Amino acid sequence: MKKIFYLFRYVSWTAIIGSLLGSLLLFIVGALKTVNAFRVVIFNYIPEDKAHLHPADIATTYLIKSLDTFLIALVLFIFAHGVYSLFISNKKYDDEKNVLKWIRTPNIGHLKNVLAEVIVIILFVKFLEVVFVNIDNLKWEIAILPFSILLLALGLKFLSLNKEEVDNAKK
Repeated sequence: MKKIFYLFRYVSWTAIIGSLLGSLLLFIVGALKTVNAFRVVIFNYIPEDKAHLHPADIATTYLIKSLDTFLIALVLFIFAHGVYSLFISNKKYDDEKNVLKWIRTPNIGHLKNVLAEVIVIILFVKFLEVVFVNIDNLKWEIAILPFSILLLALGLKFLSLNKEEVDNAKK
């Protein structure tokens, strides 16, 4: 029975390959959004739905959207590496001198913590984008997003998903 579970861990390749392909796709989409920012500034490309904004504001909006997209792409990349290192690889982290320190995933709690932190950051970037685009037409309902971000951040702080593991990894 142990051998069956050992072989079944290779199903994780589905998550790894899917996450890597999604990450690659989002890096391309983020690059295209950055190109659109340059198009606005250099070629005066103004989309119809953003005609009420100044070109510099439109370019900034595209750059904020590209930042959000790149963050999600990085999360997918980190997730793919984390799943690989936790479920496929048999090596200990001490043996892996070539792995980037920031991407190491010593346990599932660390992976969940990284994902939760990036979700909070992505929501903050989304809030920044919404405020920036609608600066002249803000309504009180927009306060729901920062309130939600605050609650998620506080929940993450109080949960301390991997505080002990991080402290042990630093030693």
